[in-house]
Amino acid sequence: MATDLEIARAATLRPIGEIAARLDIPAEALEPYGRFKAKIGFPFIADQADRPDGALVLVTGISPTPAGEGKTTTTIGLGDALTALGHKTAICLREPSLGPSFGQKGGATGGGRAQVAPMDQINLHFTGDFHAITAANNLLAAMVDNHLYWGNALGLDPRRVTWRRAMDMNDRALRAIVNGLGGAMNGSPREDGFDITVASEVMAVFCLSRDLADLQARLARIVVGARRDGSAVTAADLKADGAMAALLRDALMPNLVQTLEGTPALVHGGPFANIAHGCNSVMATRLGLKLADIVVTEAGFGADLGAEKFLDIKCRSAGLAPACAVVVATIRALKMHGGVAKSALGAEDCAAVARGVVNLARHVENMGKFGLPVVVALNHFTGDTDAEFAVVAEAMAAQGVEVVFCRHWAEGAAGARDLAQAVARRIAAKEARFRPLYPDAMGLAEKIRTVAREIYRAEDIAIVPTAARRLEAFEAAGFGGVPVCIAKTQYSFTADPAVMGAPSGHTIPVREVRLSAGAGFVVAICGDIMTMPGLPRKPAAEAIGLRADGEIEGLF
Repeated sequence: MATDLEIARAATLRPIGEIAARLDIPAEALEPYGRFKAKIGFPFIADQADRPDGALVLVTGISPTPAGEGKTTTTIGLGDALTALGHKTAICLREPSLGPSFGQKGGATGGGRAQVAPMDQINLHFTGDFHAITAANNLLAAMVDNHLYWGNALGLDPRRVTWRRAMDMNDRALRAIVNGLGGAMNGSPREDGFDITVASEVMAVFCLSRDLADLQARLARIVVGARRDGSAVTAADLKADGAMAALLRDALMPNLVQTLEGTPALVHGGPFANIAHGCNSVMATRLGLKLADIVVTEAGFGADLGAEKFLDIKCRSAGLAPACAVVVATIRALKMHGGVAKSALGAEDCAAVARGVVNLARHVENMGKFGLPVVVALNHFTGDTDAEFAVVAEAMAAQGVEVVFCRHWAEGAAGARDLAQAVARRIAAKEARFRPLYPDAMGLAEKIRTVAREIYRAEDIAIVPTAARRLEAFEAAGFGGVPVCIAKTQYSFTADPAVMGAPSGHTIPVREVRLSAGAGFVVAICGDIMTMPGLPRKPAAEAIGLRADGEIEGLF
């Protein structure tokens, strides 16, 4: 069987100007990065402001399992199928992070015949956006320590510096460090640490900014620490926001690539959904809606994380209103939620599917709480049986939801035709009545509690006293009206990754809260969640290398 990389290399890609023309983007609006990648210039984007919006389709999924679900593949396959049906379609995706590409997850450009390309370039350096975000983050960190070294005129308390450094790689050794060692010429020693770039507030700011002016304004509001009296010190106080914006200027232009079947894809920005807000950039999504009749986008991990944050944070901030949601699952993943080991997934087991389908049903019900009609996409694997499919279809019929078997991994657009038709029907019916889960005026602790109870089905939350006091301080400083971003394991509705299915009545522990004033939300860290991942025992990097002709191999 051919690998994803082999399939991608066998495809004949169109020149990027031809792909741009499918969205009526003229050649002069492009900043090409080779033959198959380009950025779209700000003047053209500004000229689209008065055009009507197309329909927005959100692709999300069940709680992820080692069996795999395939949200990105489904997003791409659905986009290709809508194009094949004659709809002017654009796909909006996040950029892959280098950390997972060399870690356990591997690349993030889809799979089989449902991929965006050039696959190897997108998964590695792409157009350099993540490097620019990393540089902007670390420039601010350097200016914090430089300010402390040169007399600390702002009175920043070194014990209360909250700004951390970033790197786009999984490296557990950098989670907690001490900097400033080596004598007075190197500054004063203090505790510090690294987050992965996709968890940086600069990434969140980048993805939520509407334009360059909004970008710099958000960067200026970033809080780097506090004085001894508790008052905040910001990037603007350090005069860092202008230089940070300069580093990010070119990166903020959305990236245009294509699927293997030639559907335009805007791949831009990439915060994780378990530790950040999990959505591609507002710039790309809003542009796609101006240029296409239907935009298909994805939110990371399960709907309890990615979709909730997409709807409560991104849509609230950008004024977006999805027309429908697609919840992705596989029979194999549902069996795992039903208690079957990965090694035993090949055998038919309708009882396990029936036990596991409760996870799918919970996510579907949750999307209804936001006023969204839902279609369920079951990614087909060899060995799935009609009897197992019937179990899922019957469970979803009780919720009034259509279930479609999808084969886009093997068949491309043709394998997602039924899904595209089902989605098109939901759009045409105009059934969506989108609403966020909670109002802006609700208190921060109550917002966290509302997400925990309504989405995770928890009995309550348990906020440690230091975190509770910080929430009160955030509200006193004028940040009570912002949404909350829950950092929690992606594998469970609880804070324990081992608890699968659809548990209820548990408690969500909130051990830390962080203010992301520039992004415009408060992060609640729940349970044992890391903002700097580590590499697995056998990282994907071990299989990646170069052939004699210079082509990359081993990147999946």
